[in-house]
This record gives sequence, C-alpha cells and structure tokens, in this order.
Amino acid sequence: MPDLPPTLQIHRERCAYRLSHPMLHVALKAAFQGAVRLVEAFQTELDITVKGTANFVSSADLAAEQEIVSTIRESFPDHAIISEESHSDRADVESLWVIDPLDGTSNFLHGIPHFAVSIGYYQKGHGIIGVVCNPITSDWYVGVEQQGAWHNGQRMFVSRAGQLSQAMIACGFHYDRGRMMEATLATLADLFRAEIHGMRRFGAAALDIANVACGQFEAFFEYRLSPWDYAAGAILMHEAGGRITDCSGNPLPLGTSSGVCATTGFLHPALLEQLARHLKYFQSDETH
Repeated sequence: MPDLPPTLQIHRERCAYRLSHPMLHVALKAAFQGAVRLVEAFQTELDITVKGTANFVSSADLAAEQEIVSTIRESFPDHAIISEESHSDRADVESLWVIDPLDGTSNFLHGIPHFAVSIGYYQKGHGIIGVVCNPITSDWYVGVEQQGAWHNGQRMFVSRAGQLSQAMIACGFHYDRGRMMEATLATLADLFRAEIHGMRRFGAAALDIANVACGQFEAFFEYRLSPWDYAAGAILMHEAGGRITDCSGNPLPLGTSSGVCATTGFLHPALLEQLARHLKYFQSDETH
C-alpha cells in the first residue's frame, strides 16, 4: 500500500484554520477519508466495470464513495446525497451533498497522479461549501460562502486576464465520440485562431475548474457535465471572483447541464461567443 503523502493532512488543516462553517469539518473529513482510500488503491490491481466508451468505474471509486457517504451520514443522516456511482436523491431539498469520489478515473487507472475527490454542500440549491482534493499532490481547494476560496491555506483568486489572447484554456471531452467531439475540436481550432496562449486537457474537470479559480488557467469549458463534476468547483469559482455558467450562459443546474464555461469573468462573453458557434451543432443532432 502506498504511504500517505505527509502534506495531505497538513494542507487540509491549513484550509480548516482559515475557514469556519458548521458543515466544514465534516466536508473536510469526508474528503480526507475518500482520499485515503484512493491513495491506498492507486497503482494497484482493481476490479473495473465498463459503463461506456472510455467510461469506467473501479473498486476504488466505490470504496472512496462508501467512505465519504458514511462519514457524512454519521453526522447528518437525513441529508440528501447525489453522487456519481450510487446515490441519486432529489436536488430540491434543504440540505444536499454532491459527491464525486474519484474525478479523473481514466487518469487513476493509467497511473497518472491527476485525479480528485470533489464534495459540494448545498442548501436549498445554493452552494455553501466546496472541497476539491488531489490526494497524490496534497492539493486542497476549499471554498466557503462569503469566506473566500483557499488553496492549501492560501487565498486564491481568478486571473485578471481580460482577453482570449492572454488566456491559457483548459477543456474536457465528453464520452460522446460523435458530433459532440467534433464540436469540441472545432471550438479548439477557433480558439487557437483567436491566438490564445495555449490549451490543456488534463482529464479531471473538478481540478480544471479549481485551477481556473486559483488563476492557473483563465478558462475551462466542456460540452456537457454532471453536477458531481462541477458542484464543488462552482463554489470555488464564485468565492475566487470568477464566473461559471453552462455553455449557453445560464446558471448551472444541480442536474446534467449543457456543459460548463468557467472563466475569469472578464473573458466570459468572449468564450461564450466561441462556444455558441458549435453548441447548436451537436444539440440539434441530439433531438433527432
């Protein structure tokens, strides 16, 4: 079993020291417990189920999710939970936890140390606490409503870049290998023609959004995501001074969205304009 990174607990405590909320301790504890299960399973032999093209669930996903849910249930047995693998409570409730126990499963299965635990806590549909943790690098991104967003205990803010020509942009690819993939590739081509600094595709949306929130990327987009992919990241974005919507510019739902567009705020209209050129292309295909 791999040893836990010594900074995993230290960086969690640094974030906890900066922030205060009745639910925060449970959110951080749950994320830590899930992270421990992922470290234990990383680069070991796992049981894997294929859900679809390039879409997998492993025994590590399930073990981490069980640990996270159990930790939350110990303190809040009546709270609703939405998670990627096994919980699908209603979103229109008083208290809701939205969980991705392993964002970046393909990276995890290939031994690439870029994946995350993601936990968002919502009250009446409003984001209160967001936690994203990469267990291998010990990177903790934590945001609490009206208390800011923090990376390993340091306050984080979005970039001040105001033009696409100043932007490093991250993107994701949905599992769809048809028109949605074509639309994504066409969008990338248009963005490169806009002379952006560069494009990165790392394969873990929760971390991509967190990296926009801390100013490493100026923007992130993906044509279709589920709430567990962005629930925590959306809170980080708001607290870091950025803007996050679906790819049409609408507020993100706590259900499958038409995609995610996360930016510095200044860049939002320009990126939405680029996305709109191709959004209708695959959406019209889905109606047939």
